[in-house]
Amino acid sequence: MPYVDGYTVHDADTHIMELPDCLDGFIDPEHRVELLAHMKIARASKLADTSWADKVQAQHEDPQFRETAAENIMLRKVHEAMGAFRKEDRPAALDLLGFSSQLVFTTLCLGNFGLDYSDRLDLAYAAARAHNRMMIDFCSVDRRLLATAYVPIADINRAAGFAQEAIAMGAKAIMIPSRCPQGHSPSHVGLDPFWAVVEEAGLPIIFHVGGNEKMNTDYAQNGGPVQLDWLGGAENFTSISFMWVPNSVMQTMSTLIFDGVLDRFPRLKFGAVELGASWVPSWMQFIDAAYDAFGKEERLKRLSAKPSEIIKRQFRATPYCHENVGWIIQNGGEDVALFSSDYPHREGGRNPINRFETSMAAAGVSQMQRQKFYRNNFIDLMGAGLDPALHDGAIRAAA
Repeated sequence: MPYVDGYTVHDADTHIMELPDCLDGFIDPEHRVELLAHMKIARASKLADTSWADKVQAQHEDPQFRETAAENIMLRKVHEAMGAFRKEDRPAALDLLGFSSQLVFTTLCLGNFGLDYSDRLDLAYAAARAHNRMMIDFCSVDRRLLATAYVPIADINRAAGFAQEAIAMGAKAIMIPSRCPQGHSPSHVGLDPFWAVVEEAGLPIIFHVGGNEKMNTDYAQNGGPVQLDWLGGAENFTSISFMWVPNSVMQTMSTLIFDGVLDRFPRLKFGAVELGASWVPSWMQFIDAAYDAFGKEERLKRLSAKPSEIIKRQFRATPYCHENVGWIIQNGGEDVALFSSDYPHREGGRNPINRFETSMAAAGVSQMQRQKFYRNNFIDLMGAGLDPALHDGAIRAAA
């Protein structure tokens, strides 16, 4: 029996666990040497010593390991998980999970190796192009796998054409950083052709953790011992850095709303993935307070509705499994919150649905609200990026 059985669940956040050579066959020749060298610096912890990759590949070739994949579908994480990096295994993993679709992101390549915020924009776009080719190739094995393409918005003049290229390749969603580009606002009118391309294609704009501005590391200099993160490392994720996660997406979305981007492109949907959602109800209150306080600004006079109503109309977000999703739904997030498993990342937990269900039951969430969380809000977000045949029920790989 699959993890989900008997009802429709779309998964708004899943990942590839890339191997060190993941982009090798997808980089344009003129950028290959320079980009691979930059990757080794930007991802030194994973690429300085790549012997781990040989070990995980051998593990997935082991018949005994493969025989126990089904019983461990939600227990094995990162590179041990079924279909984590072998695209031929992902359809069978999706059958065992029971999700009707998965929106798929990278892991190693998230953030485009910091190149968007460098003086090497040609390399930034080359990296993004290789990412998109690799992602679409991985997802090509099953129509339930929805490929996200990354589009740097660092160069106003390149963004629209680059989005068109990604859509022509087969992208089902367009990912951009939530961090502000260098030298211009994400709401700059010069980006209107980019928003228009994505809106016309009926695809969503997605923000994902990794594209957000990082916490000022001085916050960690408290005079005490270094706080190890939950995996035992000193650089990754702690309670203090967790609090920084939604800052960029709140500021970027507020700017896009106030400067009229969502009104100019009313069919364009935005999703915040793996950025939490407990902040959304209070953000809706806070942005409305700003709207009331600064109502004499000409740009605010032109808005089609209160910012919170625009958010409900065009914005969606995925709560972490440890957040109180029942509270989020009952406090303004009914039309906003989306289910996600974060498969195969550890952060998603071993039974996220149980945790979400416990929270929703305690909050008195209705059956219709549950359906919005698991199904309807995702369908609304994805638009043309989701085949209508996938809206309801799980289609098996053999079908």
